[in-house]
Amino acid sequence: MNGLMQNSPLLISGLLDHASRFHADVEVVTKTCEGPIVRHTYETIAVRAKKLAQALKSLGVQPGDRVATLAWNTHRHLELYFAVSGIGAVLHTVNPRLFPEQIDYIVNHAGAKVLMFDITFAQLVSDLRPGLVHADTLIAMTDADHMGDMPAGSLCYETLVAAETADFDWPVFDENTASGLCYTSGTTGNPKGVLYSNRSTVLHAMMLCQMDGLQLSSRDSTLLCVPLFHVNAWGVPYGSALCGAKLVMPGPNLDGQSLYDLARDEGCTFSLGVPTVWLGFLDHIEKTGVDPKADLKLKRLVVGGSAAPRTLMRRLRDVGIYGLQAWGMSETGPVATVANALPQHDDQDDDARLDLQCMGGRPVYGVQLRHVDDAGQVQPRDGQAPGELQVRGPWITSGYFRHQAEVLDSDGWFSTGDIATVDANGYVRITDRAKDVIKSGGEWISSLDLEDAAMMHPQVAEAAVIGVPHPKWQERPLMVIVSKSDLPPDVQDLRRFLEDRVAKWWLPDDIVFVDSLPHTATGKLQKVELRKQFANHVLPEHA
Repeated sequence: MNGLMQNSPLLISGLLDHASRFHADVEVVTKTCEGPIVRHTYETIAVRAKKLAQALKSLGVQPGDRVATLAWNTHRHLELYFAVSGIGAVLHTVNPRLFPEQIDYIVNHAGAKVLMFDITFAQLVSDLRPGLVHADTLIAMTDADHMGDMPAGSLCYETLVAAETADFDWPVFDENTASGLCYTSGTTGNPKGVLYSNRSTVLHAMMLCQMDGLQLSSRDSTLLCVPLFHVNAWGVPYGSALCGAKLVMPGPNLDGQSLYDLARDEGCTFSLGVPTVWLGFLDHIEKTGVDPKADLKLKRLVVGGSAAPRTLMRRLRDVGIYGLQAWGMSETGPVATVANALPQHDDQDDDARLDLQCMGGRPVYGVQLRHVDDAGQVQPRDGQAPGELQVRGPWITSGYFRHQAEVLDSDGWFSTGDIATVDANGYVRITDRAKDVIKSGGEWISSLDLEDAAMMHPQVAEAAVIGVPHPKWQERPLMVIVSKSDLPPDVQDLRRFLEDRVAKWWLPDDIVFVDSLPHTATGKLQKVELRKQFANHVLPEHA
């Protein structure tokens, strides 16, 4: 027997319709690529998105077509989030920080017919254009006054929007229709495409607004620092429309001072971003002597994309901001776990609470999670036994776009490649990537824990740890350090510092200093490159 409930499809267009009706006057604020700050509301964003949808249809965009973007966090990019998916097409956000060869591969592999771009990427698009196989239509996301230096033949976004009317009804279609396409950052091999659906996106947005999700609500003014080209900005644009949160978007201005000023001026209460963004934000506070406790309403901040150093969480706490981690990846929609506290943690001291904030968090409803050893045996949730995380759920990928290989096991579990422990309450503690964990004498050494310990040293700006072949132990840790000044810390002093924080047998066999470390376009340490760089490194005892 079936229930007698209406069966309305979960569509992304419905999120914007809801926001325009019931949160019509809530602001969407953008620091534009052209310079000025512009202000819209959900009502005007909805009108412009409908006009844009008609313009795309006039250009021949059909359901299932991919519309690619090379753009920052702006109101125009937000309009594309709803206009493209709203007509049954697929929004294909491309990371402009990738190498041009990777962008070329991604856009062609996706088969994008239209490429939208911010004016800051005009030269990049000109350089890419000869290699674009399918993208016949280029649209500069600007107004007529700023079209002077655009690639030849580019159409003007604002001109296209102005030519249409808002007399448009969003089409209704199957909620499983593809809505967005994001490619992994591709640390090894070619990037892979993760294809989201309207259903998965709306369900994920609902989760973000739960108290055990990101606690996003109509009371929030959200400084959106995570890029709209990075895994759908962690779903926050959709969640914000669902609950009516104010959105504040910094455009290309992600330096510490710009973010601080925008957060202060717009009364931002909540923000999200990768660790490097917040390190710059905190450095600005320290260098200028501003008073964030007096200036800012920013009280809650989610760190993701890569592991947050404990020092970062402590520095945030010291300026009156509660930081917490969320874990996920392109393949998990992206948010899978959030490090929210339980009632039993209310009386914890500061150090214990920092431990909690630095964990990957507990699975949110909708995400099933387990961890397994090398033999595929499910590990106990005791907070001690490590294993590779596996997930499944309604916003977890079932495969990659135009990629034939199976990615799920026979029971539907997706292997994430992350090594973690899980405790009795479900809190996940990421200890490494499977390819980065150091296997020494039959035991595992967490490179992330070693890096975090090193980052606590006052003279260390950044640290990376990789495994180096060892004739007896299989692998031993090599630590690579970027110091905060021209005078690096004394190696023996650093080793003594680490001895108080990690097991003695974890201590690196060698420590070397470099000017900089390689990173992916999303800010993650690129350990593949480090392993190449130090492939022939000889540890001191074997020199």
